[in-house]
Amino acid sequence: MQPILDFLAHYWWLVFPLSGLVGGWTRSWSKASERRHQRRIELYRLRNQAVTAERASESEVAALLAAHDDVNSRWLDYELDVGKLIDYPVMTDVREPLTVAFLRAKREADGLRPAGPGDVESRSRLDEYRAAVRGYEVAFDVAEREARRIKDSNFSGPERQRLATARKLLRIAEDKAATPAERQTAYKRARRELDGLIALPDATRAALEAKIAGMLDAAS
Repeated sequence: MQPILDFLAHYWWLVFPLSGLVGGWTRSWSKASERRHQRRIELYRLRNQAVTAERASESEVAALLAAHDDVNSRWLDYELDVGKLIDYPVMTDVREPLTVAFLRAKREADGLRPAGPGDVESRSRLDEYRAAVRGYEVAFDVAEREARRIKDSNFSGPERQRLATARKLLRIAEDKAATPAERQTAYKRARRELDGLIALPDATRAALEAKIAGMLDAAS
């Protein structure tokens, strides 16, 4: 320790330039450290942005689920109403390309549908489901407009008469004022009139039969 003190006693004038060098080095180190810190913060921010961009938002998924449900509900209006299907038979006519396109789009959207908003984690999965729902919406709109435009014009005169007869018979089958026997007979005759003209979906038949059965049970 004494040699160091002796050196400083003889060369005290070196303290000032050395302190300047040390101070400059300290300031340079501090600035470099600050720049490294800023770079780390920026890298963290960019990584977070990338993760957020890749992750699907639950609100976006919920909005798509609601849109999907809306089209399903519009289709259900036809499935549960035989009279509506008789008025617009193209909606179940698989010989019509627009109907086939709508049913295919429905299957695709239903197949990609997640169980809930939190079940879609990736952006690519969300984009795939969004495209399916949008395709389903468009296909249904086009098929419905066409069905309402042509109505029963694809049928011959005798076939349209059978459709009109089926409408009347179904009104009797659903008429609470009619007797159980009259309703049962009317329903069976309506089914015969529609046979070969309109393919009623299973859900349509089940809903109609359940409705008529409930009315018959109530009357008995």
